Amino acid sequence: MVQTRLFQVDAFTDRPFAGNPAAVCLLNEERDSNWMQSVASEMNLSDTAFVLKLDKGFQIRWFTPTAEVDLCGHATLATAHVLWSEKVVNKGQSIHFKSKSGELKCTEKDGIIELDFPATPAKEIQPPTELLRALQVQPSFTGQTAFDILVIVESEQIVHSLKPDFTILKQLPMRGVIVSSISSDSQYDFVSRFFAPGFGIDEDPVTGSAHCCLAPYWSEKLCKMEMIAFQASKRGGELRVRINKKRVILGGHAVTISKGELYG
Repeated sequence: MVQTRLFQVDAFTDRPFAGNPAAVCLLNEERDSNWMQSVASEMNLSDTAFVLKLDKGFQIRWFTPTAEVDLCGHATLATAHVLWSEKVVNKGQSIHFKSKSGELKCTEKDGIIELDFPATPAKEIQPPTELLRALQVQPSFTGQTAFDILVIVESEQIVHSLKPDFTILKQLPMRGVIVSSISSDSQYDFVSRFFAPGFGIDEDPVTGSAHCCLAPYWSEKLCKMEMIAFQASKRGGELRVRINKKRVILGGHAVTISKGELYG
């Protein structure tokens, strides 16, 4: 029976039981997609990362409980944390992942893990009627990214008070919906929430990949290249974001919650 090292990590937080939990599987050999999907469903977290060492770097794939996704920030951050903390990769050495979204690089700077991800700016669209029905808001901007719909609202209070109709959202043809506003708290530049019921996640606690869209949008609006963001889910999470040409640098902490072995 194959034994696979398995970790659960809280990402984009420096304390346990906050941020966004991810499972990380360190593979000893190639495994098929059906097996990975079964494991992700068993873990029942917003994302499970599957990592395989290559001659140079690592291959990484991400699965929600119901589907594979092309990009996931918090599970990548969790994976980098595991590779360094378990001494698979030496501290101070950068980590390179091959993924469905191209090559991703992870480094550590001043105790913060940084992810170098592609920017996914939003192109303005007319908000779909079903989206407005599901959210019950009047956006000041609606945009389409490679993965999601971005909805900008006028205040942080609106972001916090949202109670989406997930049945309607689930029918929309996109990965998820990002709702964001400028922050009313001076320690943050902007806040957001992320909903992806079509991928088995009604609300994601902290979504790194959503900030590949949020960072370019708010950078232009606030005239800032570096910002601090807060994802206002029940668990909550803090992200440091920085624009680097057509890339977004996402920074955060991670905490290992458990580790063991997966049989099967």
